[in-house]
Amino acid sequence: MIKLPQIHIGKLSLLLAILVWLALLFVNLVRLVGILNQMDSGIAVEFIWILQTLFFITVYSFYKYSITKSTQSDFLNLIWRGASTGIFAVGVYLIIELFYSSLGESKLATEPFLRTFFYHVRFGLVTVFLISTSLLWQHLILYQKTKRVVKQWQAYEIAMLVAMFLVFFDRGANEYSFFFGLVLLGILAVIISTNLKWIPYLTFKEKWKSLLFMAIIILTIGYFLWYTFSGERDYEYPVNLTWNLFLISLFWFVLVYAVLSFLVTLFNLPTSSVFEQKLTEAINFQRLSQSIQPGENEEQVLDILLDSCMSAAYADAAWLEMSSSDSSNGCFKERFIDQKTREEITELVQKQKAAQEWISEKRPDTLSPIQIRIDHPKYESVLLVALVINKAVIGKMVLCKEVRDGFNKEMLNIISTFGRQACIAVENHRLLNQAILNERYQEELKIAQRVQKSLLPTQLDHNQAFDICAFSNAADEVGGDYYDTFQLDEDRFVLIIGDVSGKGTSAAFHMSQMKGVFQSLIQLNLSPSDFMVKANAALSKCLERNHFITASIFIIDTAKQSICHSRAGHVPTLFHEKKLGTSAYLEIDGLGLGILRNMQYQKHVVEKTFTYQAGDVLVLFTDGIVEAKNEKSDQFGYERMRTLLEVYHDLPPKDIQAKVIDSLHEFVGRDRLIDDDYSMMVVKFT
Repeated sequence: MIKLPQIHIGKLSLLLAILVWLALLFVNLVRLVGILNQMDSGIAVEFIWILQTLFFITVYSFYKYSITKSTQSDFLNLIWRGASTGIFAVGVYLIIELFYSSLGESKLATEPFLRTFFYHVRFGLVTVFLISTSLLWQHLILYQKTKRVVKQWQAYEIAMLVAMFLVFFDRGANEYSFFFGLVLLGILAVIISTNLKWIPYLTFKEKWKSLLFMAIIILTIGYFLWYTFSGERDYEYPVNLTWNLFLISLFWFVLVYAVLSFLVTLFNLPTSSVFEQKLTEAINFQRLSQSIQPGENEEQVLDILLDSCMSAAYADAAWLEMSSSDSSNGCFKERFIDQKTREEITELVQKQKAAQEWISEKRPDTLSPIQIRIDHPKYESVLLVALVINKAVIGKMVLCKEVRDGFNKEMLNIISTFGRQACIAVENHRLLNQAILNERYQEELKIAQRVQKSLLPTQLDHNQAFDICAFSNAADEVGGDYYDTFQLDEDRFVLIIGDVSGKGTSAAFHMSQMKGVFQSLIQLNLSPSDFMVKANAALSKCLERNHFITASIFIIDTAKQSICHSRAGHVPTLFHEKKLGTSAYLEIDGLGLGILRNMQYQKHVVEKTFTYQAGDVLVLFTDGIVEAKNEKSDQFGYERMRTLLEVYHDLPPKDIQAKVIDSLHEFVGRDRLIDDDYSMMVVKFT
């Protein structure tokens, strides 16, 4: 099947726009030849209008794709893109004028073909500038868009599309339909140009830049309008391309939105600092609300509180004292002030009657920030802020300013809010730490449960020669059963199942050690017996003395249809041979990992290789299944497991597994829990 190359819409639109412009130039040059030679060129004017409309559409498609693809939320980048396009277009205009000025009154200066060529260049530049800038305005208009605004823009786009084709109906006669469309599009442009919600989000510096860029765009439009409707009146061209309802409407829209944006931005300049301050306060309040996290101390929230209050009050210096904290010595923080100055201010404040009454207040929860005048060489006003938790003062904050009465009512309100929020955060932090201490065990179990689930594979390695499924369930929140697979090469696969002695978090921890050992050693391409020897040596160094791990490992070679097996004290594996129609346990000895922790262990490792046929089934499981007990304390047993496999061996692995698990729960009792971890893997050879 032939794969078609991917079409790049932007590049294709640009290429088509260039080709259409060249075609338009060629057609008009041909018509010019006919006019100069007083003969019919054979090209109808409708053909020029078609090419002009195609040029509008292709330029629109290119910039629509380009701007949508690359536009970011940075408003300045959008405005600068329009301004830079205008600067480039005006630059080309001026170069053309400079070129004609250098020609003087030579014959080349009146050459009609050259003038027509440059006329098409100017037409193309104006079209590119107007369409690209109008699409940039679209992104600004649709910022925080509503259904009403979207419908307004869609109506304007449809009206502009109709304007492209109006020339085919009025045939360039500029009759009533032309002026009616101009008025309608002008009104629509004014309506959608009132959407200026992006301007308040500019910073003071960004507003100055946007004013500069908007001024460039306005001057560019002014120059184009003057040149288009005045500068080119002295010369007649084969077809007037610029006197078009679509282009004139774009002139109006781009100009109106640029002027309104410029004026609104200019009038918003005085309020920029206030808006930025309020935005900073809101961000600081959010930071205070989210600053305390489990396991952290109170240092972070106090740092944010001090910095936020200084920013809100435009304070020149500050310090904060905590009389009660996690630390026995309390907590102390300072900003832009030394110890000597701080002691001087403290002494001056303590002499003030208002400060004495404030400190001795018997109801701390009613304390509001208090402003005090002081007679100090550097600072003339001080603001005292109490930090209260559960009707008890836990500390205070002192803000200093170099001017008298430097703290107004609005500052006091926001600082009070910051202080209350900080106290709430500190109190929540202390309560949270207490709750964490009370629930530490439950949290550890949840963590261990997540760790255990992540240790078991989500996908089991196999190929088309066999199907495989696996299942594991812990008796408690976590358990010590483990299974895994690994693909050695195209035809060889390793299967392992293990069981850690004991239950709970310690078993889950040792299970993670077993996974690490398996993933490390199996990549050495070891035989099952060599793996057991090396695994025992590795686990002997990290297992507790009273813990051990049982395991069974298999290497399946699908090319040879053979299975190499070794067992380390694990329950025997059940194997069904379809040819004989019987199920039996693989008889092979082995000692659990970690029981014998010396070189003698390798004497207890046995390896056995046997073959399989299509339809044979291998069932690996842990002792939690066969040792599960019912109400009479009878065990599920090996024989019941073997019988189930003989009955259901024709089913797919998942169905065999489901039948065994259902039978297990039926035996134990649907309302009773199995008191040990249990896992199983079912392999069916195809």
